[in-house]
Amino acid sequence: MHDFRSDNVAGAAPQVMTALAAASSGTASPYGNDPWTARVTERLCAIFETEVAVFPVATGTAANSLALSALVPPYGAVLCHDEAHIAIDECGAPEFFTGGAKLVPLAGAHGKLTPDAVQRHIAKAGVGVVHRVQPAALSLTQATEAGTVYTPAEVEALVEAAHANGMAVHMDGARFANAIARLGCKPAEVTWRAGVDVLTLGGTKGGCLAAEAVVFFNPAMAEDFGFGRKRGGHLVSKMRFLSAQLDAWLEDGLWLRLAAHANAMADRLAAGLMALPGVELAHPVEANELFVRLPAAYAEALEAAGYGFYRWDDGTARFVTAFDTPAAVVDGLLDILRRL
Repeated sequence: MHDFRSDNVAGAAPQVMTALAAASSGTASPYGNDPWTARVTERLCAIFETEVAVFPVATGTAANSLALSALVPPYGAVLCHDEAHIAIDECGAPEFFTGGAKLVPLAGAHGKLTPDAVQRHIAKAGVGVVHRVQPAALSLTQATEAGTVYTPAEVEALVEAAHANGMAVHMDGARFANAIARLGCKPAEVTWRAGVDVLTLGGTKGGCLAAEAVVFFNPAMAEDFGFGRKRGGHLVSKMRFLSAQLDAWLEDGLWLRLAAHANAMADRLAAGLMALPGVELAHPVEANELFVRLPAAYAEALEAAGYGFYRWDDGTARFVTAFDTPAAVVDGLLDILRRL
């Protein structure tokens, strides 16, 4: 199969696998008291140009859910896009880890929330009314589930709306590297300088084997986070193997080079598809996901030829490129459709 179903289908980058093998030599202190974990924190402090508190975990679900648990009381509400991963694809984990906080999905074009949508909800949310859950956090997805990217100005405007109403801001960065590679800005500009409080930085989709990090831009907010991570079963004893992945991934900008390749392959695929009759893009292509309306004959021909992609409920086909997607595979897909 030539697989465009997800970037989760990809393996791990060779540099990450080499780092894992090297980390397996000798002994190291457990539970994050190792040189690799310390180095990841140092790297992220340098990347974000500020002091950060960093907590590696193995899955994105754990990262998002534990991060929200540090921001939201059980009677709180988390505002998010109605297609957000935390709302659709995490099996109630955010509600579980927060002790029952309510996710409140809001609509927005192309996977994005707007300040107006946030303000409209807050205005009718019953702030201070004991019968209502209280707005406590805003969760943004970067890049979004539609494959689009928030600019620093868009993030800043959303954060302003949240902070003005006493809400913290979480960013789900499962594809954060793809967003930064597209924007070409410093990571700080679209996170803490725009007011984001905590980021879940995803490495797994970008070239790691299984490694994510919860990054607090105000370390004081993370004072009790370690206890929640342990209680939630995500304090890995051999933490060096999570951190060694992130360490290699972040070294010398590898994470952004891998993401830039995935984005470039998405651009290549989008350009080829849009040159064909009957093809429409449902959303702008700004990261490494494409949502495409294909004629039925095109979709059937690709499936018959062994090209994997997902058919979405809205009738679109989703294609995802990865850090290791070969240009030849993209071109092969397009050649099949051109012959039709």
